[in-house]
Amino acid sequence: QVQLVESGGGLVQPGGSLRLSCAASRSIFRLSAMGWYRQAPGKQRELVAAITSDGSTNYADSVKGRFTISRDNAKNTVYLQMNSLKPEDTAVYYCNAANGFLKYDYWGQGTQVTVSS
Repeated sequence: QVQLVESGGGLVQPGGSLRLSCAASRSIFRLSAMGWYRQAPGKQRELVAAITSDGSTNYADSVKGRFTISRDNAKNTVYLQMNSLKPEDTAVYYCNAANGFLKYDYWGQGTQVTVSS
């Protein structure tokens, strides 16, 4: 059984910071590319940031320079540090674990991030 447990969402003022955490199942974490996606009401889900098992990263253009994804393989946890938050960052953020070779794609329950004054 695979579980992705997200935490760290909440309400923050524009310009503020949040750090999201996603603790994954030990059995699959090291084999997975990990990603953070977000979905705002009425909008399509989009990739925010991703990190491969060897540490390579990529980001959506809208968050480059503001967000940082990282992973701690010893703790089976992926993080998303979000700085300089903007109202347009408001969304439900989802953690994802995927392996294209083994053909799995797991999702967390989502955590709400609201950026508002």
